[in-house]
Amino acid sequence: MSSFTHIDSQGRVRMVDVSDKPPTLRTAVAQGTIAMKPETFGMIYNQKVKKGNVLETARIAGIMGAKRTSDLIPMCHPLNLKHAQIDFFPDPEKSVIRIEASVRIIDQTGVEMEALTAVSVAALTIYDMCKATDREMTISDIRLLEKSGGKSGTFTRSP
Repeated sequence: MSSFTHIDSQGRVRMVDVSDKPPTLRTAVAQGTIAMKPETFGMIYNQKVKKGNVLETARIAGIMGAKRTSDLIPMCHPLNLKHAQIDFFPDPEKSVIRIEASVRIIDQTGVEMEALTAVSVAALTIYDMCKATDREMTISDIRLLEKSGGKSGTFTRSP
């Protein structure tokens, strides 16, 4: 019927059975950006947002998002992550913050969705904390940069 792994031979949706796969070290790195007005960027950078420290709150939210991915994305396996990290790379000239998430696990399935969810939730948290000042913020370019482990091996996005 289909080569999609989440659809059985009768066309029904299913969670992929990974029980026969050996646990291996699997990693994923994703990134995204949030662009804003220069005034908003300055408030975040100088910690002047009334709701608190925007980037540290977004870091916590991103890690929590990675841990809760299976609650948000149908058919994602619940995973016991071994590592999740969120880093921010502010660009004052463009009033943009690049968000990067890295996730690691020793398990039978990959962590790409967890890394992508972490970036998304971190960006949404920045938006939420600053929306009173800047409703025109734009979240964009959320993408997988690299992954390793598992049957499909290593992927690295071309520059």
